[in-house]
Amino acid sequence: MNGEKIRLMETQGAAPALAVSDAYEEEAEFLGATQGMTERAPGLLRRETAATWAACGAFERAAFAYFGVSSVLIALFAEHLRHPLRLLGVRALLVCVVLGLCWIQARSAERCRAEGESLAGQWWHFWRHWYPHLFFLFCFEELAQLMTLVTPNWQDAKLIAFDYWMTGVHPSVWLEQFVTPGRNEFMQLAYLTYFVYLLVLGGILYFRREWKAYWSVMTYSMVGYSIGYIIAMLFPIESPWFSMAGMWKAPLNGGPITATINFIEHYGRVRGAAFPSAHVAGSIAVLWGAWRFRRWLFWVMAPMVFLMCVSTIWGRYHYIADIFGGMVTGTLGYFVGNWVMERKRAVTTDSSGMLSF
Repeated sequence: MNGEKIRLMETQGAAPALAVSDAYEEEAEFLGATQGMTERAPGLLRRETAATWAACGAFERAAFAYFGVSSVLIALFAEHLRHPLRLLGVRALLVCVVLGLCWIQARSAERCRAEGESLAGQWWHFWRHWYPHLFFLFCFEELAQLMTLVTPNWQDAKLIAFDYWMTGVHPSVWLEQFVTPGRNEFMQLAYLTYFVYLLVLGGILYFRREWKAYWSVMTYSMVGYSIGYIIAMLFPIESPWFSMAGMWKAPLNGGPITATINFIEHYGRVRGAAFPSAHVAGSIAVLWGAWRFRRWLFWVMAPMVFLMCVSTIWGRYHYIADIFGGMVTGTLGYFVGNWVMERKRAVTTDSSGMLSF
C-alpha cells in the first residue's frame, strides 16, 4: 500500500508541473512566432511594396508624375485654397486605390496563369485597363478648385484680344448670325463626339488584346492632359461662356442633343481650365494614336475632330487660342508619351484573366 500511495502522489504532483511546462512551451512558441513576424514584417512590406510598384506601368508613372508636380504647387500656394489638406488627402486616397487595383490585378493574373482563366480574373483585368477614364474625369473636375491656385486673377482679356487680333471679330459672337436650332443640334452633336474617341479606339485595341498599343494611347492622353492642366493652373482662363456672358443676343436653342449637352455642362462644367482646351488635347492625342495603330480610324475621326474643334467655339466654350493650345499639348502628349512607353516595364498587363469567347 505504501508503494501505491507513493506512486499516486508522484503522479498527482507531476500533472500540474507538466501542465505548467506545456503552458510555458506554448507561450514560448507564441512569442517566438510573434518575434519572427516582427522581424519578417519589414522585409515582407518591402517585397509587397516592390511588387505593387512593379505592377504599375507607364500610365501610372505619368499619372503619379502629374499628381506629384501639382501637389507641390498645392503645397507652395496653399494659402490660395480653402481646403488644401483635404485636396491632398483625397489625392493620397486615390493613389492608394490605384496602387491597390494594380496589386490585386497582378495577383489575379498570377492565379489565372496557374489555374486557368476565371470570371474574377476577367473582372480585375477589365477595371485595371479601364479605370483611366475615371481618373481623367477626376483630374478635370478637380481643376474647379485649382484654377486660381497660382495666379489669382482670370486672364481671359489676353485671349479675347488675341482672337480679335487674329480674326478681326469676336468669333463666338460673330458665329451667332448663323445659329438655327438645326445647325445648333449638328454642332452640339459634333461637340458630343469628343466623349467617344478614346472609348472607340481603346475598345478596339482592348478587345484585340493589343496591350502595348492600348496603354500607349492611354499614356498619350494622360501626358497631354497633364501638361494642359498644369498650364491651366498657371494661366487661368474662364472661357467665353463666363467672361463674355451678356454679349450674345440669345441662348443656343436646339433639340435633344442640345438638352443632353446642357445637362452634362450643368453638372460637369468647370469654371476655368479653358486654356488649353482639354477637349482638343484629348482628341488630338487619340487622333495620333489612331494614326499609329489604326490608320483607317484616323481618316474616319479626323473630320469629326475638326468639327468638334469648331463646335467648341460655336458653343461658346473656348477661344481660338484654346484650340491651338489643345493641339500643341495633345501633340506633346503623343511624343512624350511615346518616350515614356519605350521605358522598361511600360506595359505590365497581359491577357491573363481574360476569358476566351
